[in-house]
Amino acid sequence: MRNFTGLLINEWLKLSKKKSFFVAYAILAVVFAILAFAFYKLSPDGLNSTVDFATGTIMLQAAGQLVPVLAVLAAAGSVTQEYRYGTIKFLLIRAQSRHKILASKYIISVLYALTLVVTAAVFAVVAGYIVYGGGAGESTWTDFLSNAASLAVYSIVFVTLTFMIGILTKSNGAAIGIGIFSMMVGSLLVMLLSRYTITKYLLFANTDLSVYRSDAVPVEGMTLAFSIVILLVYLALFLSVSFAVFKKRDIA
Repeated sequence: MRNFTGLLINEWLKLSKKKSFFVAYAILAVVFAILAFAFYKLSPDGLNSTVDFATGTIMLQAAGQLVPVLAVLAAAGSVTQEYRYGTIKFLLIRAQSRHKILASKYIISVLYALTLVVTAAVFAVVAGYIVYGGGAGESTWTDFLSNAASLAVYSIVFVTLTFMIGILTKSNGAAIGIGIFSMMVGSLLVMLLSRYTITKYLLFANTDLSVYRSDAVPVEGMTLAFSIVILLVYLALFLSVSFAVFKKRDIA
């Protein structure tokens, strides 16, 4: 366990030393500051409370969409850059199994995504409070936490997908491109195929759990429990493929 903890610390340090590490947090800060200013100046009669602002902006359909994009950018290079710079050889000659090495990279990618979700949530609340100073609104803190949780699940799913693509292709560009493209076209694909029952088994039909708060499910008959099970199956599949390929791949 101590050795694995060391791997986790090592992966986090490597990630934090990249120039893009703090850029992601800075982007979120700027975006929420701009949104707060825009709502205050352009929509004085719209949202009128901190919780309304935070709940509305953390959504996947709003500024929250930035979080999975930033998380995908980081996850894509977790393994591919090791191949690109040739450091994968030095990493694998250590007295650690390939499974542990890959697990540490995946866990850090997920943790980074979760820190982005938490950061976005904090910025949303702070920005909302600066503009509105509290006050009662139509939304509740339960709604806000629900949107944040949905954002976290969505981010983890696409981080895992991108992580797998990176291992399969060893290409940072391909992993980023496919990951972001999937986020862009997924909802459109589900909308076009929503009349078919089999659509509910697609990954993209289940990634946004916030739809269950508004009863706007993509396909009739879908439930929150159903979507969670489907997502777990896909995550297990993505990780199984990732570990199987990484274990057998020749690094020469």
